[in-house]
Amino acid sequence: MTHIETAKAAMEAQIGTEVGVSNWITVDQAMIDDFAKTTHDDQWIHIDPERAKAETPFGGTIAHGFLTLSLASRFAYDCFDMAEGQVMGINYGFNKLRFLKPVTAGSRLRGRFVLTSVTQRNATDLLRENALTIEIEGSDTPALVADWLGLAVFGA
Repeated sequence: MTHIETAKAAMEAQIGTEVGVSNWITVDQAMIDDFAKTTHDDQWIHIDPERAKAETPFGGTIAHGFLTLSLASRFAYDCFDMAEGQVMGINYGFNKLRFLKPVTAGSRLRGRFVLTSVTQRNATDLLRENALTIEIEGSDTPALVADWLGLAVFGA
Protein backbone atom coordinates (compact mmCIF):
# COMPACT_ATOMS: atom_id res chain seq x y z
CA MET A 1 0.00 0.00 0.00
CA THR A 2 1.09 3.57 -0.60
CA HIS A 3 1.44 6.04 2.27
CA ILE A 4 -1.82 7.77 1.35
CA GLU A 5 -3.69 4.46 1.18
CA THR A 6 -2.33 3.42 4.57
CA ALA A 7 -3.26 6.78 6.10
CA LYS A 8 -6.75 6.69 4.58
CA ALA A 9 -7.40 3.21 5.97
CA ALA A 10 -6.20 4.26 9.42
CA MET A 11 -8.38 7.38 9.36
CA GLU A 12 -11.43 5.48 8.13
CA ALA A 13 -11.10 3.21 11.17
CA GLN A 14 -11.33 6.30 13.40
CA ILE A 15 -14.47 7.84 11.87
CA GLY A 16 -16.97 8.63 14.60
CA THR A 17 -14.41 8.49 17.37
CA GLU A 18 -12.70 11.17 19.39
CA VAL A 19 -9.24 11.53 17.88
CA GLY A 20 -7.81 14.16 20.21
CA VAL A 21 -8.24 16.48 23.16
CA SER A 22 -5.80 19.36 23.42
CA ASN A 23 -4.09 20.95 26.38
CA TRP A 24 -5.80 23.87 28.12
CA ILE A 25 -4.88 27.44 27.10
CA THR A 26 -5.68 30.50 29.21
CA VAL A 27 -7.23 33.39 27.31
CA ASP A 28 -6.11 36.38 29.37
CA GLN A 29 -6.60 40.09 28.82
CA ALA A 30 -3.13 40.47 27.30
CA MET A 31 -3.99 37.88 24.62
CA ILE A 32 -7.30 39.63 23.92
CA ASP A 33 -5.56 43.02 23.67
CA ASP A 34 -2.90 41.62 21.33
CA PHE A 35 -5.58 40.10 19.10
CA ALA A 36 -7.45 43.43 19.04
CA LYS A 37 -4.27 45.21 17.93
CA THR A 38 -3.51 42.63 15.27
CA THR A 39 -7.01 42.63 13.78
CA HIS A 40 -7.84 46.31 14.38
CA ASP A 41 -10.97 45.16 16.25
CA ASP A 42 -10.89 47.33 19.35
CA GLN A 43 -14.54 47.13 20.34
CA TRP A 44 -14.81 48.06 24.02
CA ILE A 45 -16.34 44.74 25.11
CA HIS A 46 -12.93 43.24 24.37
CA ILE A 47 -10.46 45.86 25.57
CA ASP A 48 -12.12 47.97 28.28
CA PRO A 49 -12.44 45.84 31.44
CA GLU A 50 -14.10 48.54 33.56
CA ARG A 51 -16.75 49.42 30.99
CA ALA A 52 -17.35 45.75 30.14
CA LYS A 53 -17.86 44.99 33.83
CA ALA A 54 -20.30 47.86 34.23
CA GLU A 55 -22.24 47.62 30.96
CA THR A 56 -22.35 43.93 29.94
CA PRO A 57 -23.82 40.78 31.46
CA PHE A 58 -20.41 39.06 31.16
CA GLY A 59 -18.79 40.55 34.28
CA GLY A 60 -15.83 41.83 32.27
CA THR A 61 -14.26 41.64 28.85
CA ILE A 62 -14.79 38.80 26.43
CA ALA A 63 -12.50 37.37 23.76
CA HIS A 64 -13.23 38.00 20.11
CA GLY A 65 -15.02 35.04 18.56
CA PHE A 66 -12.31 34.89 15.92
CA LEU A 67 -9.64 34.76 18.64
CA THR A 68 -11.36 31.71 20.08
CA LEU A 69 -11.58 30.18 16.61
CA SER A 70 -7.94 30.97 15.80
CA LEU A 71 -6.85 28.85 18.77
CA ALA A 72 -8.14 25.80 16.89
CA SER A 73 -4.81 25.64 15.05
CA ARG A 74 -2.93 25.42 18.36
CA PHE A 75 -5.33 22.76 19.61
CA ALA A 76 -4.80 20.74 16.42
CA TYR A 77 -1.02 20.78 16.98
CA ASP A 78 -1.65 19.12 20.34
CA CYS A 79 -3.82 16.42 18.80
CA PHE A 80 -2.57 15.47 15.34
CA ASP A 81 0.68 14.08 14.04
CA MET A 82 1.50 13.90 10.38
CA ALA A 83 1.10 10.45 8.86
CA GLU A 84 4.03 8.67 7.27
CA GLY A 85 4.59 10.20 3.86
CA GLN A 86 2.53 13.31 4.64
CA VAL A 87 4.37 16.50 3.67
CA MET A 88 1.93 19.09 5.03
CA GLY A 89 -1.50 19.80 6.42
CA ILE A 90 -3.62 22.65 5.06
CA ASN A 91 -6.60 24.39 6.66
CA TYR A 92 -9.39 23.93 4.12
CA GLY A 93 -12.13 25.85 5.91
CA PHE A 94 -15.39 25.09 7.66
CA ASN A 95 -18.72 23.61 6.69
CA LYS A 96 -20.42 24.88 9.84
CA LEU A 97 -19.37 27.15 12.67
CA ARG A 98 -21.36 28.40 15.65
CA PHE A 99 -20.26 30.58 18.56
CA LEU A 100 -22.29 29.30 21.52
CA LYS A 101 -20.91 31.09 24.57
CA PRO A 102 -18.69 34.16 25.07
CA VAL A 103 -15.21 33.50 26.47
CA THR A 104 -14.53 35.80 29.40
CA ALA A 105 -11.00 37.06 30.05
CA GLY A 106 -9.14 34.55 32.21
CA SER A 107 -11.01 31.51 30.89
CA ARG A 108 -9.22 28.31 29.97
CA LEU A 109 -10.06 26.64 26.65
CA ARG A 110 -9.27 23.35 24.97
CA GLY A 111 -10.20 21.67 21.70
CA ARG A 112 -11.89 18.31 21.29
CA PHE A 113 -11.86 16.61 17.87
CA VAL A 114 -14.07 13.82 16.48
CA LEU A 115 -13.26 12.58 12.96
CA THR A 116 -16.44 12.55 10.88
CA SER A 117 -15.19 11.77 7.36
CA VAL A 118 -12.17 11.24 5.15
CA THR A 119 -12.15 11.41 1.35
CA GLN A 120 -9.29 10.87 -1.05
CA ARG A 121 -9.48 13.81 -3.48
CA ASN A 122 -6.59 12.80 -5.75
CA ALA A 123 -3.25 10.95 -5.66
CA THR A 124 -1.80 13.25 -2.96
CA ASP A 125 -4.68 14.73 -0.91
CA LEU A 126 -6.94 13.39 1.82
CA LEU A 127 -9.77 15.68 2.89
CA ARG A 128 -10.61 15.19 6.55
CA GLU A 129 -13.58 16.61 8.40
CA ASN A 130 -13.52 16.87 12.17
CA ALA A 131 -16.26 17.96 14.51
CA LEU A 132 -14.43 20.51 16.67
CA THR A 133 -15.69 21.60 20.06
CA ILE A 134 -13.83 24.34 21.90
CA GLU A 135 -14.64 23.85 25.56
CA ILE A 136 -14.53 26.40 28.36
CA GLU A 137 -13.24 24.94 31.61
CA GLY A 138 -16.07 24.65 34.13
CA SER A 139 -18.85 25.29 31.59
CA ASP A 140 -21.37 22.82 30.19
CA THR A 141 -21.78 25.04 27.11
CA PRO A 142 -18.80 25.16 24.74
CA ALA A 143 -17.43 28.38 23.29
CA LEU A 144 -17.94 27.08 19.77
CA VAL A 145 -18.66 24.06 17.64
CA ALA A 146 -17.51 23.65 14.06
CA ASP A 147 -17.13 21.17 11.24
CA TRP A 148 -13.50 21.79 10.27
CA LEU A 149 -11.96 20.62 7.01
CA GLY A 150 -8.29 19.90 6.56
CA LEU A 151 -6.18 18.54 3.74
CA ALA A 152 -3.50 16.00 4.49
CA VAL A 153 -1.08 16.32 1.58
CA PHE A 154 1.25 13.44 0.71
CA GLY A 155 4.33 13.33 -1.48
CA ALA A 156 3.70 12.19 -5.03
